[in-house]
Amino acid sequence: MLDQHTEVKDSRFLALLQWFDKQKTEIAHKLNQEELPQGQFTSASSDASFRRYFRWHVGAQSLILMDAPPTHENSLPFVQISQLLLSAGLHAPVVLAHDLEQGFLALTDLGTQNWLEYWQADASHLEQADALFTQALQTLLQMQKIDTNALSLPSYDEALLRRELELFPQWYVAHELGLTFSAQQQQWWDNVTERLIESALAQEKVFVHRDFMPRNLMCSQPNPALIDFQDAVIGPISYDVISLFKDAFISWPEDKVSRWLEQYWASAKEQGIAVSKDFKQFRRDCDLMGLQRHLKVIGIFARICHRDGKPRYLADVPRFFNYIEPVIERYPELAELGYLLDSLPIQGRGQ
Repeated sequence: MLDQHTEVKDSRFLALLQWFDKQKTEIAHKLNQEELPQGQFTSASSDASFRRYFRWHVGAQSLILMDAPPTHENSLPFVQISQLLLSAGLHAPVVLAHDLEQGFLALTDLGTQNWLEYWQADASHLEQADALFTQALQTLLQMQKIDTNALSLPSYDEALLRRELELFPQWYVAHELGLTFSAQQQQWWDNVTERLIESALAQEKVFVHRDFMPRNLMCSQPNPALIDFQDAVIGPISYDVISLFKDAFISWPEDKVSRWLEQYWASAKEQGIAVSKDFKQFRRDCDLMGLQRHLKVIGIFARICHRDGKPRYLADVPRFFNYIEPVIERYPELAELGYLLDSLPIQGRGQ
């Protein structure tokens, strides 16, 4: 049963419990146990998608149950990519049982605290950022060494990049601001879109987690555990590293970001990963890739609010505009994006 703080009594949760009860023998064998004892269920987390997570626990033992409604979520990539990451020696949840038709999965439990929660729990923890990011970069480099020739992952191609960018006018401009682009605004947007796509496609292609950020890194030693990797693709080498430092929920001083990016760039070169030979060019790759992601995320947060009824994510939209501003200032070829943003009634810019 759920504890007193959890009020989930819907039919999918009851079906998940019934499914889990039938899987207990198989799961126990995979864990080298004779049987699983009776345990308690608590809500573990939910995210911006339709997925929910519950923790089954008894004493010190725990598992995670995922509820991913198949009408909204395809769980097959999660199962496949989990195995891929584990095979590469990375720390990821083991899928102990799954029913893709119902959208139910049982996973090993990677703990109760991610990096974002760890930093938010105590301001003194921020002093460990250098050491933790060194671990994260080691994990990222290991992930980028995965042989993409043997993968059947989607490609971060022009069509996907363009669809993601269009989330900004489709959802933020149209639904949050209640506007449509004028002819001049549309021209500015089209020109910027082409520059960002051109930059992304010119980069070396590697395994891309696609949401490599502190919220998806679980506290563990010696390296962080990876979650929320089901949308992985083969794409631009700068995507994950700029996602790590330009996070949706925590911001870092620009001088620290530059130093961490150079640390990654130097390590990547040493390990034979094909980053740009010149750091200035690599930084430009990261900056333009970051712009693509920032504009996409602003659109996604607006969509989550207006389509899915989750307005809390909009509170972090100003953070992304603050990421965008200095990049526009660094590169004259992005001036049109500045003109476009200046022409829109965006609240929170510069905060």
